[in-house]
Amino acid sequence: MKYISTRGDAPALSFEDVLLTGLASDGGLYVPENLPHYSAEEIRSWGGLSYDALAFKIIKPFVDGAIPDAELQAMITDSYRGFAHGAVAPLTQLDHNEYVLELFHGPTLAFKDFALQLLGRLLDYVLKKRGERAVIVGATSGDTGSAAIEGCKRCDNIDIVIMHPHNRVSDVQRRQMTTIAGDRIFNIAVEGNFDDCQEMVKASFADQKFLRGERRLVAVNSINWARIMAQIVYYFYAAINLGGPDRSVAFSVPTGNFGDIFAGYLAHKMGLPIDQLIVATNQNDILHRCLSQNNYEKRPLVPTFAPSMDIVVSSNFERLLFDVVGRDGHALKALVARMGKESVSLDDSAMASLRALFDSAAVTDAAASQTMKDVHQSCNYLLDPHTAIGVHAARSQRRSHDVPMVTLGTAHPVKFADAVDQAGLSRPDLPPHLIDLMTRDERYTVLPNDLSVIQDWIAEQVFG
Repeated sequence: MKYISTRGDAPALSFEDVLLTGLASDGGLYVPENLPHYSAEEIRSWGGLSYDALAFKIIKPFVDGAIPDAELQAMITDSYRGFAHGAVAPLTQLDHNEYVLELFHGPTLAFKDFALQLLGRLLDYVLKKRGERAVIVGATSGDTGSAAIEGCKRCDNIDIVIMHPHNRVSDVQRRQMTTIAGDRIFNIAVEGNFDDCQEMVKASFADQKFLRGERRLVAVNSINWARIMAQIVYYFYAAINLGGPDRSVAFSVPTGNFGDIFAGYLAHKMGLPIDQLIVATNQNDILHRCLSQNNYEKRPLVPTFAPSMDIVVSSNFERLLFDVVGRDGHALKALVARMGKESVSLDDSAMASLRALFDSAAVTDAAASQTMKDVHQSCNYLLDPHTAIGVHAARSQRRSHDVPMVTLGTAHPVKFADAVDQAGLSRPDLPPHLIDLMTRDERYTVLPNDLSVIQDWIAEQVFG
């Protein structure tokens, strides 16, 4: 299988190369040249598989022999062995035909663990095979950073640098990053917002001279294709456990950067009968405005109590738009250039294509808080604020009550204690492996929102 850039000018790459490349040389994002497609009969045959066995079935075609089957299966099994629930991604029922897919049983209590536990193992395998060292530079709005550090901390050939927006992540999220010990783990608190961090990551990939040609830069953000690949699995897992492929399913996905819901779109294209995908956003609603009003326009960031979705520019939306414009890389490149500078509307055929599968909702803090209260009162179940946004969007936008609606439970509520307090609910306890989190020593450096300052600091840590 080959991978091509959404902007049309970068060379096609193998899985091994795309794993290490991240952002394409033309500034685009890599996507598979062709997707595997599964018949209803084949999906039906997977009904009794464990999560890791199903993951191997779905991931194997994308790896395309770059890793021997036995070693790939071992990596996948090892990635999910430490999850705190035997089902790995259990479904909890909230109401008739309404479910939460719990994606927070991994070591850092967020859905990012599904991809990043595996990504660390894949990177370590390929770097050892090539005899190379690499530097991970990532940006996080809260959860990616801790999941990346946790997934990659044992990798022998990697230095890890994670940027987060200073004072704009929760205390638990920050401490999950900054209290992990390791000589090659570095945390930067950037005096800016997540979009500033994300832009500096992209700029660093575009010009890597600060690494002096001695290290390879590797992405752990969802610009890395392997992140999306691993997330496709839980859509299949949930749907199969609800009767798929003989029964269609709908999903509501709390999303800021569009990576998680793009994985659902790919599952749909691969043959999974998904009737509806709901883009659930907070007040940073650029995706909702695009889908509901055909208006893509950057607006100032609004801090909310769902900080992992406090994002103005959704990087992975480019991957979907690539399909919408007929996989024409040059047309997509021109469109993205306009989107960075002006208000953009898509043509009627593009909007019809999007709206055939996607709906959206923007949910205020007050509405999400009320949803947390309502769900807790009705079934004694505590939602985190991001998942509450997903549930609110699901209830307001679902097309059919006959189709099971699954909201992706993206994080454990313990990570957002202030939001739980605002909802008037009791804070949950930290799980045993994090019980001392709030008393551990932290290590991070506050730096200005300045690319040259940050790159110089990274070079000093890596080579000093």
